[in-house]
Amino acid sequence: MHKPVTAPSVLTTGPIAFAGSPIDRADHIRVNKEALGARMDWRAKVLMLDGLLPQIDEMGGLMWGTLADVPQEAELVFLGLMDDKACFAAVPEQGATGPAYAMPRAWQAIQRLSPPDLAIYGGARSLVDWHARHRFCANCGQPTSPAKGGWQRNCAPTDEGGCGAQHFPRTDPVTIMLVENEGRLLLGRQPRFPPRSFSALAGFVEPGETIEEAVAREVHEEAGLRVHDVEYIATQPWPFPSQLMIGCYSQTDETEITLDVEELEEARWFTRDEVAHALANLGSEETAFSAPPPAAIAHSLLKWWLEKSQ
Repeated sequence: MHKPVTAPSVLTTGPIAFAGSPIDRADHIRVNKEALGARMDWRAKVLMLDGLLPQIDEMGGLMWGTLADVPQEAELVFLGLMDDKACFAAVPEQGATGPAYAMPRAWQAIQRLSPPDLAIYGGARSLVDWHARHRFCANCGQPTSPAKGGWQRNCAPTDEGGCGAQHFPRTDPVTIMLVENEGRLLLGRQPRFPPRSFSALAGFVEPGETIEEAVAREVHEEAGLRVHDVEYIATQPWPFPSQLMIGCYSQTDETEITLDVEELEEARWFTRDEVAHALANLGSEETAFSAPPPAAIAHSLLKWWLEKSQ
């Protein structure tokens, strides 16, 4: 029986949001048309979405329907098995590429869901969003169609006007890092953040570089600091639209910040007491800054750092 993988043991601060899905992805079924077709019966469950937003039931959990609740023309993706029942989600008409902070309704919904439901929703959202934004081949521009239960899209063969290319759901790696100098943490705020909100610096891993190199480059680009002793802490799948947040910790011997105003509106050093007070009083105006919410891996990283520095 499939058992969800828990968050990395290096974190003792609780589960990572969007991780630990109870769904078995059942690759042996999604690659077999006959086996998948046999699962598409009255027992199958369909995750009910309003576009990309989750529909919430009376108990505050994800709402599930049946295949009868989905229009016949809708594209369905196979999420996997849960309690030996096939789980599906329908691809919406449009996808979304904006950050979580630009989607207040989604942000409100994910804060209500339990960890297992949040993990199910995050995986489903990333997958159906990818389908909605990849209906045409990036190689030749011809329409694509789902394959392997929705974990692939194929361009039509060349004799049908396509190029036959295969496309797969992508995940973009992003480093998100704590930077410490003599007991203080460097945190920054982007212009789109809510007022007073500060978080760990972050940036995409670029082609041809390691995670450690990405951490060092991003910190130097955004804050003008050189870091060393980069450590991996934990990862988090982040479905806005589909990223893997790679949480890291680093140290620096420098303190003078040179801000990249194109990326950050402000960056400051915060003491351990300021970080602890902000985490213990989320939403309060009496703290030095507004800490990241529990659904963000930055929240877990800050709690990890407080435990580490005790």
